[in-house]
Amino acid sequence: MPALVLLGAQWGDEGKGKATDLLGGSVDYVVRFQGGNNAGHTVVVGDQKYALHLLPSGILSPGCTPVIGNGVVVDPEVLLGELSALQARGVDTSKLLLSGNAHLITPYHTDLDKVTERFLGTRKIGTTGRGIGPAYADKINRVGIRVQDLFDESILRQKVDAALDQKNQILAKLYNRRAIRPDAVVEQLLGYAGQLRPYVADTTLLLNDAIDAGKVVLFEGGQGTLLDVDHGTYPFVTSSNPTAGGACTGAGVGPTRISRVIGILKAYTTRVGAGPFPTELLDEDGDRLRTVGGERGVTTGRDRRCGWFDAVIARYATRVNGLTDFFLTKLDVLTGWERIPVCVAYDIDGRRVTELPYSQTDFHHATPVYEMLPGWSEDISKATTFEELPKNAQGYVKALEEMSGAPVSAIGVGPGRDETIQINSFL
Repeated sequence: MPALVLLGAQWGDEGKGKATDLLGGSVDYVVRFQGGNNAGHTVVVGDQKYALHLLPSGILSPGCTPVIGNGVVVDPEVLLGELSALQARGVDTSKLLLSGNAHLITPYHTDLDKVTERFLGTRKIGTTGRGIGPAYADKINRVGIRVQDLFDESILRQKVDAALDQKNQILAKLYNRRAIRPDAVVEQLLGYAGQLRPYVADTTLLLNDAIDAGKVVLFEGGQGTLLDVDHGTYPFVTSSNPTAGGACTGAGVGPTRISRVIGILKAYTTRVGAGPFPTELLDEDGDRLRTVGGERGVTTGRDRRCGWFDAVIARYATRVNGLTDFFLTKLDVLTGWERIPVCVAYDIDGRRVTELPYSQTDFHHATPVYEMLPGWSEDISKATTFEELPKNAQGYVKALEEMSGAPVSAIGVGPGRDETIQINSFL
């Protein structure tokens, strides 16, 4: 069963785009199964850099069919803009498939997202303000609008009217904002129908047929495990399930079809937005990681919070995802440190804890317990095999592998497409 899940094993931004792109030439389908344009992948091809938000990374591989699954929430304007930008750079986007069951992000979702965050003040979640949460809330409340609704004006009008009956009350009476006209929303959404129609398909059927036919299907998650709405650092999480189980619900394939689950780990740790972060560095080391690692959000443009590697959350990601492999990225960023701290446990009110605490209170009180590993000064960007890495870099990788609970099968030693060491094949 050549179906693989590839996901973030930390708080997102681990370099999933690079990992997906590495496999893109070997897989037939790359499927985005959750999230929206609050996620971002950076893929470097030659001297060209591509920032992708809604589109699966496989869109840059000519032989691959990129798929946006039913679990994704789609802003039509953003999707069409991203397609247009790639087409202008000579990328063929004609093979894209979009699930008719994917939910749409509408103008009132983005308005509600932004005004709610402002209203929360110091209690804000740190959302991207792109309407993701409100769109998922409508989906769960069964008042959402799906891609297929664009092709039935009567249904679309009924759904928009029903949604705005309530939302205009909230906007006007709670937030003192102007009410949104349903006709304007319907007109805007209908304007996308003709442009999106060529891409829309029953992606669940197509993907299951592809697996039956022996095709290689890669399911690509946005964000990361610790941002999962069920298994992350709630409430400082995203509104979907970027863990392995989300691939099944977000793409419409059963768990018995999945043959491998690959977690992407950064060689240190970053986080964007609010929420607990035990190994966060608010000193020169944190600034250095941020500068050398280019740690600025692909989608948000916000500086990422930076810290040392956290083996506790890596072990947790292995457990809740059933990880079979790790892809360790950005090892090159750590070049030049004489000693590199790695968090092996937490101290919580005098107790040593080696597994992620389920209690939100405990996690907020967690302080890292570090083990110091020897660093290296040699340039590793030209290494093509594990043996070509400096001994201390090899030791660092092996230590992280042992602490995290799954084998490291690939290592990123630079931002380029070819700057990767493959230890074990993912296929």
